[in-house]
Amino acid sequence: MTNLQKSRSTIEEQYKAKLNRPRIVVGLGTCGIAAGGNKVMAAIKKEVAERKLDVDVDFTSCIGMCFAEPAVEIGLPGEPSVVYGGIYPDKVAQLIESHVVGKTPVNELAAIQITGDAKPFDGIPVMEKAGYYAKQVRSVTSRLGRTNPESIEDYIATGGYAAIEKAIAMDRLDIINEVKKSGLRGRGGGGFPTGTKWQFVHDAVGDKKYIVCNADEGDPGAFMDRSVLEGDPHAVLEGMMVAGYAIGADEGVIYCRAEYPLAIKRLNLAIEKAEEMGLMGENILGSGFNFTIRIKAGAGAFVCGEETALLNSIEGQRGMPRVRPPFPAHKGLWQKPTCLNNVETFANIPFIIRNGGDWYAAMGTEKSKGSKVFCLTGKINNTGLCEVPMGITMGEILNDIAGGVKNNKKFKAVQSGGPSGGCLPTEKLDLPIDYDSLISAGAMMGSGGLVFMDEDTCMVDVAKFFLNFTQLESCGKCTPCREGTKRLLETLIRITEGGGVPEDIPNLERLAKVIKSSALCALGQTAPNPVMTTLRYFKNEYEAHINDKKCPAGVCAALLSFCILKDKCVGCGVCIKACPTQAISGEKKAAHVIDPTKCIKCGACVPKCKFDAIEKA
Repeated sequence: MTNLQKSRSTIEEQYKAKLNRPRIVVGLGTCGIAAGGNKVMAAIKKEVAERKLDVDVDFTSCIGMCFAEPAVEIGLPGEPSVVYGGIYPDKVAQLIESHVVGKTPVNELAAIQITGDAKPFDGIPVMEKAGYYAKQVRSVTSRLGRTNPESIEDYIATGGYAAIEKAIAMDRLDIINEVKKSGLRGRGGGGFPTGTKWQFVHDAVGDKKYIVCNADEGDPGAFMDRSVLEGDPHAVLEGMMVAGYAIGADEGVIYCRAEYPLAIKRLNLAIEKAEEMGLMGENILGSGFNFTIRIKAGAGAFVCGEETALLNSIEGQRGMPRVRPPFPAHKGLWQKPTCLNNVETFANIPFIIRNGGDWYAAMGTEKSKGSKVFCLTGKINNTGLCEVPMGITMGEILNDIAGGVKNNKKFKAVQSGGPSGGCLPTEKLDLPIDYDSLISAGAMMGSGGLVFMDEDTCMVDVAKFFLNFTQLESCGKCTPCREGTKRLLETLIRITEGGGVPEDIPNLERLAKVIKSSALCALGQTAPNPVMTTLRYFKNEYEAHINDKKCPAGVCAALLSFCILKDKCVGCGVCIKACPTQAISGEKKAAHVIDPTKCIKCGACVPKCKFDAIEKA
């Protein structure tokens, strides 16, 4: 019996005792802190101290409902825990007075309740049945918002380090075969079978092998990896350790962008605690297996999300992709065989080893197994983090989880896969989310960012936004990416500024195909995707910009014009005061006019008019 086995039962009992005490838990992931979580925590501690209440005050990470931050959970013995959303310091006293002292939940502030075996409260959605969670499955995200991410005891009490304990008693190839059986594919975007990659590194000849975790999450609108690192750092460490044992590595590196200071802090703390308990370092659990992990902070270059550029950066070289072959499985970090997976991939491993590959493969589709974590951003009601089974449709995510489009606007498109992905229209809402379906539609899974857009979005402008990002982030090593993305961007800028010509559309299509087929790395190869998909599904908007010199969505300023409707204008003069260039004139109580030579098309006058007399065209 290992020391971990001896202590696990004690830790589990302590954890149960902790949950059976009155407790207040504040969400202190990055989203919670940004929303004011630290101030809420201070207010709670002050209120509890002044009232001399016998209540534990703790913190957790983001539960996924970023739209409801700052979030506070209150749990009393024998009763469901209630998660309250939008709790600021001025509401703390009310919560404590009613729920903690009076034992009566504040229903109007409650987001969900987590019942367990307790009888549910009336009038509060049960987590598993609530709209946001009803279609989710939670494995990778199961501890997010439920445990203290800085407590190794919380991790162990909820099954943590049982996977490495099981793995070191297995044959290395049996571990790899279990991962193969699961059907897990790399969650960083490429979707390469994880077990096959491990097999390659296992079979590679080398006196030294490495495990590298890609935590260089750089897609606009993506925060999956950050949330997992902040909320369940030990799961990532344990997944790396299992991989290290399986392939014969004794050293791991996590490459995490420096813009994630909280993630780095909690990772370093987790490493320290794991080493103190003999779960990492020399002779782990008395097995003779040695494994260490260190953090390498990246400087925020998007291209370093590409595996070979990442390896160069770890080595202290400029972050530029390498020519392949050789692949990292044979010559990776310091020219040694290297297994490189992303955060979510490693976080899945402990669950697969504990529950078996068949358990994992039971979720998802034939070629895309398991679950996937997505970030939901854009023009939706519920922004946040969700974990769903592969094969769920985009429409289910939009309508059932994201809560539909904001302000009852019409849905227009969703960007899947970040700058490397594509924009999918309304008719693709029934598309099942899996690797192959998304690629066939011109998009890709990517790391898991979904940006939803409404009817007021200009798709040409969207393509320009993402091309601007990838062009700036190009390392410049290969000509197709360095020069090709620049030419694409120049053309899009010219179109949105009113200088487009009919030849621009076939030229964009031809150049995009050339870049896609000839760029050195995945950044360049996928950079044209936003252009190609917007041309595929929204060509009419390009044609309107070019032929009619109009932006149908009213976004591109150079193509806009403003006029005052005489039959609606009452001559109140509010628009005159709002105009920064004195382009509006007119007598009081008489219809005003806009001088197009002075108008800078800022639109400041539009929201000021209470009579909808200013028309944008």
